[in-house]
Formats: sequence, structure tokens, C-alpha cells
Amino acid sequence: MIRYALTRLALLLLGLLVASVLIFLTLRVLPGDIAQLIAGTNSTPEQIAAIREQLGLNEPLPAQYVDWIGGVLRGDLGTSLLTGSSVAAEVAQKAQVTLPLGIMALAVAVLFSVPLGVLSAMRRGRSDGTALSVGAQTMAAVPVVWAGMMLVVVFAVWLGWLPAQGFPRSGWQDPAAALRSLILPALTIGIVEGAMLLRFVRSATLQAVGQDYVRTAAAKGLTRNAALIRHGLPNVGLSVITVLGLQVAGIIVGAVVIEQLFALPGIGRMLVADVGARDLPKVQGELLLLTGFVLVVGFVVDLLHRVIDPRQREAS
Repeated sequence: MIRYALTRLALLLLGLLVASVLIFLTLRVLPGDIAQLIAGTNSTPEQIAAIREQLGLNEPLPAQYVDWIGGVLRGDLGTSLLTGSSVAAEVAQKAQVTLPLGIMALAVAVLFSVPLGVLSAMRRGRSDGTALSVGAQTMAAVPVVWAGMMLVVVFAVWLGWLPAQGFPRSGWQDPAAALRSLILPALTIGIVEGAMLLRFVRSATLQAVGQDYVRTAAAKGLTRNAALIRHGLPNVGLSVITVLGLQVAGIIVGAVVIEQLFALPGIGRMLVADVGARDLPKVQGELLLLTGFVLVVGFVVDLLHRVIDPRQREAS
């Protein structure tokens, strides 16, 4: 187990290294000149040249990359070119919105998709099972922006139960207001992602029904549903863990869009603004952290599979 974990950790670090190179090079091919942007439209060529020299933009790309990644290894994500503030400090502040939003969205997706997916499989061929399956396929096809707008119309405009946009200025000093502002965004992401997860849970449950160990348990006196719950669902759970790891990336992408729609001051909204402003150090740091988060989730999922499933340990 330790050897396997170390191997996966080495692959994680290699993945981060490759991602950092791709992020660095991709941002360098974007059109425009950051020195020109900082200096302004009325700047002289001498002023632009001085800014480029000050920011190290005249250095070769390998030297710029080594300087940046060396700072990352020391915990320094750089300094914003436009505001002069620490990138790490700004990301940590925005994460107080994005991280709870992602956790709430994931909880919503799991809480409604797993039981309904199992129920849809167990009621296959009946009207309620068919309705759940059709409903999941419909919701999975709904754009996340449209789903958010519909939730705003119902719960914020018609019913007036929840705020339509914004986040409290006091942040988490007022937990109730902060949670209320995240409910609609979390529901928006969670319902759309949960619909896709529901379809997978239904498929995995139907596959488990046909396994020999479920049929054997049923032959020994258990009902089909009891045999499925006792012997089939643990194996379904392993598959669900894998899909949840993949859906983390979908939740991150959804957060970028939803934070714009609901005017939330999170990492996604900051990332969009920084790309438009060509603030390369901030964009580099934000993309590297988001990529690292997805890779770490995959690493944890692999370890969980190894711990939970004894067959993988025996095979090794």
C-alpha cells in the first residue's frame, strides 16, 4: 500500500509539473502586451520598455518559468501586476466562497442522485422508475446558466425565500446570510451534476443486479431488492466514488459560470476578470491551484479504491 501511494504521489507531482509548463506557455501566446496594458494607451515606447524590464518580460521564457515555479515551490504564487497584492492571499480570500460552494454543490448532487438512482434501477419498467430516468436525462441536458435563472425566478423572484445575487460584505462573520447566498448557486450546480450522476448510479445498479453474487444471495432466500442492497450496493459505491472524482472538475467549471451569474466574489469570477485584464501571475497561480486540486482529488480517489476494495490489494 505504501509503495502504491508513493507511486501515485510521484505521478501526481509529474502531472503538476506538466500542467505548470502548459499553463505557462499557453498564457504566453495570448494576444496583447501586459506592459502596454499597465502603461496605458498614452504611454511612450520608453515607458513600455521600462515596465517590461521591471517585470522581467525581456527574459527568455525558460528563465521566466524557472523563476515562477521556484516561487511556487516556496509557497509564493507571485504578485498581481495590476494591484500589487499577493496572489496567494487573494486566492485564499476568494476560496472562502468557492470552496463552500463546491462542497455544498457536491453534497446536493450526492444526496439526491444516489438514492434516486438506486430507486430508478429497482423500479425499472414501472412508471415511477421510468419517470426518474427521463427526468434525469432531461436535467443532464439543461445548461447550468438556464437552470440557475429558473431557480432565481422561482425562489428569489416569485417566493422571495432566497437572495438572487451577491455575498455578504461581512463574509462568514454572518454565517446564516452567507449560507443563504450560496444555496441557489449550490442547488444549480448540484442538480445538473447530480442528474448526470443519477444516470450513472442507475446504470451501475442495473449492472449489479445481473451479477452472480446477487443472484446467489437471492437464491438463498433474500428478495431481489434485499440482495441488491446488501451485496450489490457496496460495489456500486466504488464506481460512484470514481465518478464523483471526475465530477469535481465539472463542479469547478460550473462554479466559474455560476459565480458570474450570482455575482459571487469567488475564484471563478476572479479568474475571468484576471484573464480579461491579462494579469498573468494571478491567472497562472489560479489555474495551477485549480489543476492541482483536481489532481489531488484523483489521487485521493485512487487511494480510497485501494483501501476499500480488497481485490485490488490482492491483485498487487
